[in-house]
Amino acid sequence: MPNAGSNAPTNPLDGVPPLKTQVLTEEDDKIKALKLVADSIAQQRQASSRAMIFHPFTIAAYVLVLAIISKYLYKGNGDLAILITTCAGATMAGLVAIRGLTAGYIHLAEELTWKFAENEDGEQDIFIGSRYGDELIGALLLRLERNGSAGGSPKKRRPSKGGKGIIRAWTVRMRYRGTGVGTELLEEAVKVSREKLGNSAEMGFAAEHANSTMLLPDMYNGVFRRGEMKAAMALDRVLVNMDTSVRKKR
Repeated sequence: MPNAGSNAPTNPLDGVPPLKTQVLTEEDDKIKALKLVADSIAQQRQASSRAMIFHPFTIAAYVLVLAIISKYLYKGNGDLAILITTCAGATMAGLVAIRGLTAGYIHLAEELTWKFAENEDGEQDIFIGSRYGDELIGALLLRLERNGSAGGSPKKRRPSKGGKGIIRAWTVRMRYRGTGVGTELLEEAVKVSREKLGNSAEMGFAAEHANSTMLLPDMYNGVFRRGEMKAAMALDRVLVNMDTSVRKKR
């Protein structure tokens, strides 16, 4: 006789690992989070290279170089081969130059150490991570800046409520970007900040966050400026949504 439950509908999400976003406490997880942040710095090389290659100024300069080469080398069909070879060489030289100008992002990624996650007093930032199954796919580093301390001796003094949560790094593994993981990281950062500092705690991104260094001239950094604006807007949306949710519960 067939099992009575054999025809029961199956959940299409069975076997799909859950997404968990929480404070990381294990050192191995923190190391993975730092590596994820370092990867995001290295990826800035690709973004800056694309921005430089496709910038109107670069394209105009490239066309001008090809025009000058053509003017001096091309006299007839017999010069076509040398013209193509020279233009190809000029193109490769330009790409190599761009590669060299953006190589600094690899060095910045390699220089990211534990020291970045510690303040002047040696206090470590709070590591927040998003895990999909066993894979860490998102990371955020949060530093709490307290307004001051309540009275008492220095040893017995307790931090007073109020202050600001400073986001010093915020990244999601590339294949998972645009899926809401970054928003969950921001929400968890706001929750932790308010738990530690009170509901009046402010939130913001650090001026010198992990991805703040821009190696190219300012005209090529539009992609990063827009990214910072999108990040600030994402945090504002999280704050508005969380405040609205709190008011509805009251």
